[in-house]
Amino acid sequence: MMTSIAKALAIWLVILICAVANGALREGVLIPHLGKAPGLILSGVLLSALILVITYLALPWLVAPRPAQLIGLGVFWLALTLVFELSLGRFQSKSWTTILEAYTFKDGNIWPVVLLVTTAAPYIAARLRGLLA
Repeated sequence: MMTSIAKALAIWLVILICAVANGALREGVLIPHLGKAPGLILSGVLLSALILVITYLALPWLVAPRPAQLIGLGVFWLALTLVFELSLGRFQSKSWTTILEAYTFKDGNIWPVVLLVTTAAPYIAARLRGLLA
């Protein structure tokens, strides 16, 4: 039987795969056809929606009914995402300035909103499923 941490990590890996696919869609289709700002905004909205759908579908498997557990799960996913993003940027030899630019709202970038959705997704999904009052 998988532990709660292993389950949370497995779901985050699914989210990560969707995020990578979303990035490919953004760079290959959305930005070339819509422009930078609209492409970034649509990509951020799409990824946020995917995170919420994945979390909503996976929530019964996680069995995390208490608000504190749900918030902890969101913070865990946020931490994993930040470690992944910052490590990948450094691995690609990007400067800290370049890496941290993604955390601004410049040119239509809504990555900070995606991070907020990632953190809140377990709680939001539990509310949508009627698990919380």
